[in-house]
Amino acid sequence: MGDDFNIEAIDDVIHGRLRLGVMAFLSTAGSADFPLLKSRLQATDGNLSVQLRKLEEAGYVLIEKAFVGKKPQTTVTLTDTGRAAYIGYLDAMRKLIADSEG
Repeated sequence: MGDDFNIEAIDDVIHGRLRLGVMAFLSTAGSADFPLLKSRLQATDGNLSVQLRKLEEAGYVLIEKAFVGKKPQTTVTLTDTGRAAYIGYLDAMRKLIADSEG
């Protein structure tokens, strides 16, 4: 592997499969409601909630809860900090792949 690769550049918050899925989906969608994320990521309510909380604690997503009529709605939005972290994560993974290929 090349000397320029730094394993510390891999963001552990993003690296989990479900959290990576959330970040990838939101990187193009910008925001999504909880049922859409749950469906797209094939996650359970509990698991998705836990993973979203970790992303929120890192400042990568904003979670907003509101009522539409009498029905609760949770919307998850990628923050600027989250977008920058996701781009950094992808760059680190590209370096890892490039180093392993050659």
